[in-house]
Amino acid sequence: MAKSQNKTVATDASVDAFLSQQGPEREADCRELVELMSKVTGEPPKMWGSSIVGFGTYHYRYESGREGDFMEVGFSPRKAALTLYIMSGFDGAPELMEKLGRYKTGKSCLYVKKLDDVHRPTLKKLVQRSVKYIREKYPDA
Repeated sequence: MAKSQNKTVATDASVDAFLSQQGPEREADCRELVELMSKVTGEPPKMWGSSIVGFGTYHYRYESGREGDFMEVGFSPRKAALTLYIMSGFDGAPELMEKLGRYKTGKSCLYVKKLDDVHRPTLKKLVQRSVKYIREKYPDA
């Protein structure tokens, strides 16, 4: 079976240049997320595709045979909201989600309009839980 490629891959593009294009408020939120995710992962930020800032990498392989590399956690400053890629999902974290503040979720995404809408210590716990989940599920990364 042919190995299919992820559309979103790490690039050598400048994270700093990308963040500088976001406008003052959004840029400040992004730089705070860079600091948080760098501390949690111990990894520097890296551009994934043209609009995602990711931290760390892991290699996955599904039962279907599909495999690839992806970031442990990351975010993208989309027009409607900051999209945070938190890979462990939210089903197992109702106690944290109750404390988080104003947000929406997708399967593995957390959408917040601005960081002032969320409780920072709770956000940090969600990011830590996500990184722990990825590192336990994919220990050979």
